[in-house]
Amino acid sequence: MYRFGMFFLLGVLFLSRPAGAEENTTVDEAAATETGSSLKATLKRLALEYNQNSVSNKDEDDDYPGTFNSDEQEVFTGVFDGQLEYANKNLVWLNSLFMEYGKTKTTEDGETTDSETADKILLTSDYIHKLWNLEEGIVGPFASLGYQTEFTTFTGADGKEYRTKILRGKAGVKLYDGKHFKDLYIAAVEEADFTYDDVNMKTGAEIGYEFEYQVRDDMTFYSNGYYRHFFVYDSYERTDYRYEYEINNRLAVDIVGGLAFAPFVDFHSAKSRGADKSRSDTTVGIALEYKGDYVFW
Repeated sequence: MYRFGMFFLLGVLFLSRPAGAEENTTVDEAAATETGSSLKATLKRLALEYNQNSVSNKDEDDDYPGTFNSDEQEVFTGVFDGQLEYANKNLVWLNSLFMEYGKTKTTEDGETTDSETADKILLTSDYIHKLWNLEEGIVGPFASLGYQTEFTTFTGADGKEYRTKILRGKAGVKLYDGKHFKDLYIAAVEEADFTYDDVNMKTGAEIGYEFEYQVRDDMTFYSNGYYRHFFVYDSYERTDYRYEYEINNRLAVDIVGGLAFAPFVDFHSAKSRGADKSRSDTTVGIALEYKGDYVFW
């Protein structure tokens, strides 16, 4: 539960607004127009999810780490997704933090078993150069640097405990802040994987998107996902992914303010180098979530 507390503490920090903030919004926006720059903090999602998790081919291949080994159980998961955006006439600079954690404990015949259904921390910094300004958003080259880790360790094939530690760089072309596609990109990917004893360099490609559609005034459909495929590896590790893709869909219904009720379906699949078959993780559930933003100037 202390991890859920961390999520909501960060949410409070994002949502904190000084007295009179709403009255100053017009002044801030006017100043941003004159200077051509803006700074905005966005709490994209602070959520508590109740879900049921199901993993395919769990008993057929052992060469999968982390949440692909979870049991099929109902569980609560905490999610935090926030970003800080600086923009001017020539560029957009995004700094984002995504965290999620879900875990259950099951006791049967006096033996307690832990099972993680979600465990990720992703810190990312993106630079987007504005090459074309369109009615549907901006288009241009982008570069991204991210660090992915997790709250807890997992047991490797050798019986040792490891923690995911990946430094990931991307470079490509992106459509950003469109009417429906808030993010749409294709990029080359270079990873430095520090998870195991030796650093493993990997080269691949990735496509990804973030889609938003206003169904009605109080209802919004959200979808995001990516597909990542690796072609070159510096060394061999059985649990390294050849490819990985993830699709997340939810329908948020406003309750009051930024608070919403959201049923969702998430699908995550991967094929590791040491396994004969791919493994999939499907999560279906409902969430109570909050979002909001604050324009500094």
